[in-house]
Amino acid sequence: MNSPLQMSDCIHDLIAAGKTGLADTSDTAELDTEVLLCHCLNKTRSFLRAWPEHQPTPAQIAQFKNLIDQRRSGRPIAYLTGEREFWSRNFSVSPDVLIPRPDTELLIELSLALIPSDKPCKIIDLGTGSGIIGITLAAERAQAQVLATDLSVTALAVAKRNAKHHRIDNINFLQSSWFTAVTENDFDLVISNPPYIADNDVHLQQGDVRFEPISALVSPENGLQDIRLLAEQGRSHLKPGGQLLVEHGYDQQTPVQDIFKDSGYLHVNTHYDLSGNPRVTSGIWKPL
Repeated sequence: MNSPLQMSDCIHDLIAAGKTGLADTSDTAELDTEVLLCHCLNKTRSFLRAWPEHQPTPAQIAQFKNLIDQRRSGRPIAYLTGEREFWSRNFSVSPDVLIPRPDTELLIELSLALIPSDKPCKIIDLGTGSGIIGITLAAERAQAQVLATDLSVTALAVAKRNAKHHRIDNINFLQSSWFTAVTENDFDLVISNPPYIADNDVHLQQGDVRFEPISALVSPENGLQDIRLLAEQGRSHLKPGGQLLVEHGYDQQTPVQDIFKDSGYLHVNTHYDLSGNPRVTSGIWKPL
């Protein structure tokens, strides 16, 4: 990092130096700088504006410099601060889990429209990662019983920590490769944000995904293998009339719909995210 940051001793100067340091590597240099500085000071962004002459400690300045250097290398802000907001709640994240993204909130919106607020229901969140989907649904629907699974023990540890932080007690966690260890067969809702990127996708070499766990991003068969497994195995775990909701890539609408239909799901629909991209496909399981 350049010398101005090393010599700065007030918030105003630290922000200026941080923006300069990130100017060539981040499209959001000012925001990144302020978020990292707030993390080091344990303060809000409004504090930075109200007290620009505040004197951070030498340890805080050193931590800030280190985080700016890491951000310059491309490391995601969420991994540097250890948290990310999702559905108006802060969730702990680590390099063992995907970084929560606004697109995934569409899964929550669709699910809440399906889940009654005044009746019990059973939900399974497959590949829960940091737990954002299962925990959010459990928090929003107190009468729901949620099972969240993941193959990764380290990911489950993050999810359990988030559930404890948000004081959610109507959710359980299970280590499982999709449905392998799941014995229940009467879920009202099966939901997942599975790996759906092809292994040769150029986006894997860009942005935050360079630092995220590859096992949570990439799926064989042009990104469709895990979605196919979810659709096929979900039939044995949904009750009649139960729903399957799966997030997928913006260019996978047609093949995902075909997978759902070939697996026997009815009323198959694809739903669009805030950017206007097809993002979630849903279907109803009604065995003949």
